Amino acid sequence: MLAAYFDCPGGPENLYVKKVMKPHPGEGEVLVKVAASALNRADLLQRRGKYPPPKGASDILGLEASGSVAGLGPGCKGQWKIGDAVMALLSGGGQAEYVTVPEGYLMPIPNDMTFIQAAAIPEAWLTAFQLLHFVGKIQKGERVLIHAGASGVGMAAVQLVRLAKAIPIVTAGTQEKLKATANAGAAAGFNYKNEDFSEKVLAFTQGSGVDIILDCVGGSYWEKNLNCLSTDGRWIIYGLLSGGEVHGDLLARLLSKRASIHTTLLRSRDKEAIFLQYKERLVKAFTENVLPYFSGGTSPHLQPLVDSVYPLHEIAGAHRIMEDNKNIGKIVIEVPA
Repeated sequence: MLAAYFDCPGGPENLYVKKVMKPHPGEGEVLVKVAASALNRADLLQRRGKYPPPKGASDILGLEASGSVAGLGPGCKGQWKIGDAVMALLSGGGQAEYVTVPEGYLMPIPNDMTFIQAAAIPEAWLTAFQLLHFVGKIQKGERVLIHAGASGVGMAAVQLVRLAKAIPIVTAGTQEKLKATANAGAAAGFNYKNEDFSEKVLAFTQGSGVDIILDCVGGSYWEKNLNCLSTDGRWIIYGLLSGGEVHGDLLARLLSKRASIHTTLLRSRDKEAIFLQYKERLVKAFTENVLPYFSGGTSPHLQPLVDSVYPLHEIAGAHRIMEDNKNIGKIVIEVPA
């Protein structure tokens, strides 16, 4: 089969399409014929040699995919049949013609959704759902600050905060991105490049701050985050785009607000039984509580945002767009039929 590949860590120019062995589904696994996969920051980090796949995962890029069931491994429980249209959360391997998936990680694609749209859901939306509900325990009426609001996770989080009847506030780096987040339902948005977002957030919340912060930036934001975090607030870190170093009295500031820091990574929960169960619980909860809102006619109606679509053989160009922070929503890779 064909797959996106690189022989040594480096820039996007190292990527190419290579012929590799087609995988075979193991115990409790399903073989999926991939129609599309979406790009994630983790793919860029892996390509640079900074984020190796977890033990037992494919070393092919791609943390999510959509397609159709092409085979069933031994021990499958009969949830899926050949030809079913599915989308999947993956530990790797999505940017290839075929991928194997634990059956509990698969979700049905809503009837009125394309493979391209479906590929933009699993990683971003399950990450946002996990951050808000499994980690943040979001409550009705709470205010949530979402950094990188126009990213795949950010746009999903805005809509999921609205679904939870809470109030989404975002940061982004351009007016175009802020407009897109407003269209998705953000109550307020601030340009982190030319505004002090902590001051703006405090003004918007009349001094009370936000109850939850979804932070993929890390070190450079710590002081501003604490400035606008409410008493008893939850600061959830799921990425370190600016690095992990903190210079200053973080703990005293945190203690003064009785605030808490939570950290989480979804991909590193690999094939060990306890992590397999965690991801299966996450997929099941999302399928039952969120997926129905992607179907037409629902209110509120959830919508994955696709920025652009690249064929598999142009994957280097897709990486360049994400590396330059030019995308609003998800970049999708279309796999040849």
